[in-house]
Amino acid sequence: MGKITFVLGGARSGKSGYAVQLAQESGKKVAFIATCPYFDEEMEERIRKHKEERPPEWGCFEEFKDIAPLIKRLDQEYDYGFVLIDCLTLFTSNLVLDEFDEEEIKKRTQNMLDELKKASFDAVLVANEVGLGIIPEYPVSRKFRDYAGRVNQLVAKSADEVFFTVAGIPTKIKT
Repeated sequence: MGKITFVLGGARSGKSGYAVQLAQESGKKVAFIATCPYFDEEMEERIRKHKEERPPEWGCFEEFKDIAPLIKRLDQEYDYGFVLIDCLTLFTSNLVLDEFDEEEIKKRTQNMLDELKKASFDAVLVANEVGLGIIPEYPVSRKFRDYAGRVNQLVAKSADEVFFTVAGIPTKIKT
């Protein structure tokens, strides 16, 4: 059973960079799981920049809505020692936009965590902390914020360690 690390923070807080650093420092073969579909030019540019930050030898997989089966496959069919999932907030957004209810989102998150707990590799999961701002104006935005917060709570509870990143500085908040 590998170690689960959770890194969260606001937009452009340095959370993804820190997760990449943890993966590199592990010295293990790394698989990267991307959860963001390309949906416009600006997002495509963001994804391109993130790819440039990662070593080219890393395996890259895309999964937008059901991460658990991919985790199981990576553990059974590959020899990765470290998996980086970036990011759970976009995973949650994908499910909200497809009108999945809260119970299904929590179920898919828990299934992913259960597979990670059984896996032989270490993992770092990245998410945005979206609950520190103002109350969103629109119902779908409030629902998303609430679901993302609950996903973060599930992950933090299961994680071996949790880091909160602000202005590029990661602070350990759970050991």
